[in-house]
Amino acid sequence: MTTKTKKEYLIYKLSDEMKGSTRIDAALFKKLDVKRGLRNEDGTGVLVGLTNIGNVVGYERTADGRIVPAEGRLYFRGYEVRDLVHAIMAEKRFGYEEICFLLLSGRLPDAEELQAFKDLIFDNMPLEQKTILHIIELEGDDIMNILARSVLEFYTFDENPDDVSRDNLMRQSIELISKFPTTIAYAFNMYRHHHRGRSLHIRDAQPGLSLAENFLYMLKGSDYTELDARTLDLLLILHSEHGGGNNSTFTVRVTSSTGTDTFSSIAAGIGSLKGPKHGGANLKVCDMIAFMKEEIGDWNDEAEIAACVRRLLAGEAFDGSGLVYGIGHAVYTKSDPRAVLLKEMARELAAEKGRLSEFEFMELIEKVAIETIYAVKGKGKTLCANVDFYSGFVYDLIGIPREIYTPLFAMARIVGWCAHRNEELNFEGRRIIRPAYRCVTDEKDYVAMADR
Repeated sequence: MTTKTKKEYLIYKLSDEMKGSTRIDAALFKKLDVKRGLRNEDGTGVLVGLTNIGNVVGYERTADGRIVPAEGRLYFRGYEVRDLVHAIMAEKRFGYEEICFLLLSGRLPDAEELQAFKDLIFDNMPLEQKTILHIIELEGDDIMNILARSVLEFYTFDENPDDVSRDNLMRQSIELISKFPTTIAYAFNMYRHHHRGRSLHIRDAQPGLSLAENFLYMLKGSDYTELDARTLDLLLILHSEHGGGNNSTFTVRVTSSTGTDTFSSIAAGIGSLKGPKHGGANLKVCDMIAFMKEEIGDWNDEAEIAACVRRLLAGEAFDGSGLVYGIGHAVYTKSDPRAVLLKEMARELAAEKGRLSEFEFMELIEKVAIETIYAVKGKGKTLCANVDFYSGFVYDLIGIPREIYTPLFAMARIVGWCAHRNEELNFEGRRIIRPAYRCVTDEKDYVAMADR
């Protein structure tokens, strides 16, 4: 038996033993009143903190504690996102920077303040030359990993990386918001060069452009329309903040509560968002829709769509998971306000790209899928399409490659992460976040090595 084979056998043996040592009787969770996944029995999240930043409203509670489904609402610093977005869209201007100002400061800027803030973001978009070279040299094919490594490298070039004073935290927040678009655009162009043999383009941000426009320019030059850029700007707004309880934001708050540096905390948030149950969900939707396009002959036939959905639910089609991706949400019931707002602009963009029939097919899938799930599983939970149902399709309409769908989520959410980190480190009486796990292993007597 070779040394390598011995190592492989040991790994197999330890893995087999891990199977037994990680087994916990599911009945114990209910018996001991343990909130698995920090979820209550009714599926709602366990209240673990307070925040001034974002509020996610998906249901109402009656006096006796029952959950009543409601139209979804999302608030940034007390302002309903629908009102913010409609005001921005009505004026046909770019709004992500204004939302960043609001989330970081707690108030809306006036015109002069907003322009100064935009200038500050533009000034901070360039990367250190060494960071650019490191991105170019990285051979990996996962942009999220490259983003996380780049963020940790920012620590090296920061003038005061461990300082958690308010001034320093705000400076770091603005720099991260500014550098994420550049890092992601450069990382993708590196990936395209290494893996597809394409020319390597390093384009600098251009003055006078919004963050959304500059990202598209750095990614692919001038090959985008005004509607592309305004739709991306909307997506950035919708993904910028979603309360303190979503997994990546909670990760940032947990790590921040230890007093660690900004870059370590944000890298942890990126790692959380990378998970397919969090930031990667829209890719699953895209693959599912592509499958349904092939399976369904008549895109207007509700009966044929329903039959396909039934096969999905039975685990007989697509990936065998039994899931209809993009339908349902942990908090929202009757509607996800982000999906509602995105659909308003998605239709216009699909028409511009000559792909309106695909958009209408997705709308019909949304309707029929919810009806079919109710028919198969009953109406125990009120369902709606979530923002992931349409976001991947919209990214595709804009011409954004799949490899950066999840990094774009991080590019939008960085402001929410920073706002929550700043709040975590600055409210009075803060404590390190330290929940409890109860050990259910029986106590054992030590056995000497010679007797094992």
